[in-house]
Amino acid sequence: MPEGDTVFRAAVKLREALEGRELTRCDVRVPRYAAVDLSGQVVDEVLSRGKHLFIRVGQASIHSHLKMDGAWVIGRVRVPAYKIRIVLETVQSRAFGVDLGVLEVLDRATDMDAVAHLGPDLLGPDWSASVAAENLMADPSRPLAETLLDQRVMAGVGNVYANELSFVFGLRPGTAVGEVSDPLRLVNRAQQMLWLNRTRINRTTTGNTRPGQDVWVYGRAGLPCRRCGTRIETDKGGDRVTYWCPTCQR
Repeated sequence: MPEGDTVFRAAVKLREALEGRELTRCDVRVPRYAAVDLSGQVVDEVLSRGKHLFIRVGQASIHSHLKMDGAWVIGRVRVPAYKIRIVLETVQSRAFGVDLGVLEVLDRATDMDAVAHLGPDLLGPDWSASVAAENLMADPSRPLAETLLDQRVMAGVGNVYANELSFVFGLRPGTAVGEVSDPLRLVNRAQQMLWLNRTRINRTTTGNTRPGQDVWVYGRAGLPCRRCGTRIETDKGGDRVTYWCPTCQR
């Protein structure tokens, strides 16, 4: 599932494949930008900001967001052609944007306006734990998981981390965020989790990278809690599915 660490890795791959190289092909398969052709220009920079990714080419900036199912693929791609939103080629490499939730071509001079609403980036140079903690506690009555997913609080947390952080701090996902006793510790733990997973294909929140041992509660409905053995419960009725241990999370 695409979260901040996923987008960070995608930016690294694109940087290695495209940065400093001239585009020999630019095929944007979005009607509004179908006439855009950046071939002949050099890819100057690839950067991520939370769950957003920017490829800067000349005076343009290709902005994408993976949403739930998107991906950037380098090299060969094995998906139906209708899923491919953009193709970028150089003499040495080829990159495909597949099922991208957002794809637009912006003016490079103002491309950061698209992410101006975001809170501190957990994997970015603007990271500030104090600002993130203040944002987190701005509405004490708001549910914890919902608050963690709000990118205006801090940029990069997705549903996996929202559920896992709730477990680690012993609170159910629907608990009011005002119940967090140490918000600074929570946002620092969030940053540590994403930072340690930024180069891993298979993320872990438990510290154990073995298959089936990598998360505490996410996706483990009906299975025993790793700490106490109680069956993990789930709620699929909201916008995002939640998981929790009824014993370990009050």
